[in-house]
Amino acid sequence: MKITEKCAVSIHYRLSDAKGQLVESSFESEPMIYLHGTESMIPGLEAALEGKEQGDVLDVTVDAEQGYGPYHEGLCQEVPLSAFGDIEDIVPGMRFIAETEMGQRPVQITEVKDDVAVVDGNHPFAGQTLSFNVEVLEVRAATEEELAHGHIHAEGASCGGHEHSHEGGCCGGENAHSHEGGCCSHDEAKETKETKEGCDGNGGCGCKH
Repeated sequence: MKITEKCAVSIHYRLSDAKGQLVESSFESEPMIYLHGTESMIPGLEAALEGKEQGDVLDVTVDAEQGYGPYHEGLCQEVPLSAFGDIEDIVPGMRFIAETEMGQRPVQITEVKDDVAVVDGNHPFAGQTLSFNVEVLEVRAATEEELAHGHIHAEGASCGGHEHSHEGGCCGGENAHSHEGGCCSHDEAKETKETKEGCDGNGGCGCKH
C-alpha cells in the first residue's frame, strides 16, 4: 500500500542539521505514527513520503520554507526578570508559553543578562535546512474514527498498538506540533507540558512554563 491521503503511516527517522550533525533519532526508541495529509508533518517531509510504501528508505533535505519557515528577528526580545513572577533560576534553554495578542505562543530563554532575559519565539529549527533519513515501517488505511478526529488512535495504531506523539521535535505540519522528544511536527502550542504563571513576552503577566 502506498502512502496517500488518509493513510496511517509508521516511520523511523534520523534528523541532522545543516552541518550534518545528528540532532535526533527515533531508531533507538519508538517509531513515529502519523495520519498522512492532515498537516501533522512538516510540508517538505510529507511531500517526500507521498507515494512511498512499507520498506522504502529515503534521504530527504527540507529547506526552511518547507520546514519551520524563516527566522524572524522580531520574535526575539528582552523581558524583565520580574515579569516571570515567582519562577526562580531563569536560565537559557527554559521554555514558556507566552500569552500574546495572537494567543499562546511557545518561547525559549536564549540569554539572561543583568535583570532581563532574552526570549525567542521562533521555532528552534526556524531558518534551518534539515536532513532526514527515513524508513517506512508500515502503511495502512486509517479508520473512520481516526479520520474524523484527525489523528491516530492508540487502539488503531500499529507498531506496538499505541499512539506515539513526538512533543518537542520536528516533522509535523503547521498545525500539529505534537511530538514529545521527537522532531517531526509543527504544533508549537504543545511544546511544553508543565505550566506556571510568569511573563507574557511583552513585559506582562501570562507566561506559562
